[in-house]
Amino acid sequence: MTLTAIKPRKEFGKTIAADLSHRLRSDIVGCALKPGEPLKFDALRQTYGASFSTLREALTSLVADGLVVNEEQRGFRVAPVSLDDLFDLTHVRLLVETDALRLSIENGKDDWEIGVISSLHRLSRIEERATGNPVSEPDWKGAHRDFHLALISGCQSPTLIGLHKALYDRAERYRSLSAALRPMPRDKNGEHRALMQAAIGRDSALALKLIDSHIRTTTDNVAKYARQLLKAG
Repeated sequence: MTLTAIKPRKEFGKTIAADLSHRLRSDIVGCALKPGEPLKFDALRQTYGASFSTLREALTSLVADGLVVNEEQRGFRVAPVSLDDLFDLTHVRLLVETDALRLSIENGKDDWEIGVISSLHRLSRIEERATGNPVSEPDWKGAHRDFHLALISGCQSPTLIGLHKALYDRAERYRSLSAALRPMPRDKNGEHRALMQAAIGRDSALALKLIDSHIRTTTDNVAKYARQLLKAG
């Protein structure tokens, strides 16, 4: 583990364990902690400055989200990646995200529309200011997550929103694996703008078609450019 040791902070959660869970999640999703890497408590304590009990609590919460596995007698490790998992994840994500988007289009009010528009505006401004490909930058990643969440935030289903967040993190880990290997960036700004326009225009059929294509294209690119990093089965 090569991450720089840092002192515990309470910026992201209401407890030290919640903050630690956030930091571990970020490092796993961004692949600073590699798929399959053992999560040894002594090394984690040195890196994250947390106690044994706090580490166990944070890791257990990430097990529930599918980002960490707890193997009996072997301890915790970062969840592995595979093509089968990627395709299964995409299938379930499409079920959740298309239904949540459909419900948002049906039920979303003015504040939902404003949220979608403003989140895309922020994402676009970050892309305009970037000197290179912005998709690997933390600011872009956060704004991209916020845009996808804004799209489905009007669904009036906390369960669907919770599932979306967990599935998004797992999918983002695969995208992080392939980001450095893609030879040409996608026109994500154009895809996002078309999604926004269809959603706030209440064109459910078009919006669902676009989100399906958007997610499947990401999966296809990951499978194509990161195939050598993923095991089959």
